[in-house]
Amino acid sequence: MKKLITYVVSVTLISILFMPVMLVSAKVGQKMDVHLIDVGQGDSILIKTPHNKVILIDGGPPKAGKTVVDYIKQQDIHTIDLLITTHPHIDHIGGLPEVLKNIAVKQILDSGRIHATLTYAKYINQIRKQKIPMTIAKANTYIELDPSLSIKILNAHRPFKNNNQSSIALQITYDDIVFLFLGDIEAEQEQKISQRNIIDADFLKVAHHGSKTSSSLAFLERVKPEVALLTYSKKNRYGHPVKQVIENLQRTEAQIYSTAVFGHVTIHTNGKNYLIIPELSPLDGL
Repeated sequence: MKKLITYVVSVTLISILFMPVMLVSAKVGQKMDVHLIDVGQGDSILIKTPHNKVILIDGGPPKAGKTVVDYIKQQDIHTIDLLITTHPHIDHIGGLPEVLKNIAVKQILDSGRIHATLTYAKYINQIRKQKIPMTIAKANTYIELDPSLSIKILNAHRPFKNNNQSSIALQITYDDIVFLFLGDIEAEQEQKISQRNIIDADFLKVAHHGSKTSSSLAFLERVKPEVALLTYSKKNRYGHPVKQVIENLQRTEAQIYSTAVFGHVTIHTNGKNYLIIPELSPLDGL
């Protein structure tokens, strides 16, 4: 599964900022685009599939709603085929009311967790107002959206699990390229996923912004990611990402790209090779 990597620019930085800006030669073919949108302390991931279906995973915090809308429109996208709401915390759904007001959404895949907050109420009210069909995610099932992709739900809500533990986790495979999107799942869910699935992946969206609750060395050694993707704000009050997670990623020799350092990060792939284009250089993100 591992690809030969050509380093075009390599900048060594202190601790998490050590990561290189990386390009991988790509052949011409049907292209899949994955955009890690810089929403500060939160998650928002935009995917355009080989057959031009559009997936949005989460919408960041409330103040990022306009950023997400503007970014999507800059990609000349006017309709989202599938909105995936991993779990109802404010840093994942806060920006979605703004998205739902400004961009057509065909269907929603939700964790099914109810959260008694104003943010959650705004999210649900927009869905009801626009009568958007919603499905509740079930673990170990597949999403049928694009015939070129295998999209497997690895984790979903279960009784007696909190919001983070109930996060929708996904494995998206396009030919030889595999992505893991883990929401905010914790070590227990990571362990169960690794026991039940083949999880060797090229790209890992690190769970819970690099929190101490997730990303055990044992799990990362099973995944063996070439590239680790981190979403967080440099000045967050949670201490994300924690030192232990960064050390674990370094021990697996994953190249780390974070929105805090690189801004928006775009990945292009034809299913065989990939190209990573960060908005900023590592020095810009210092």
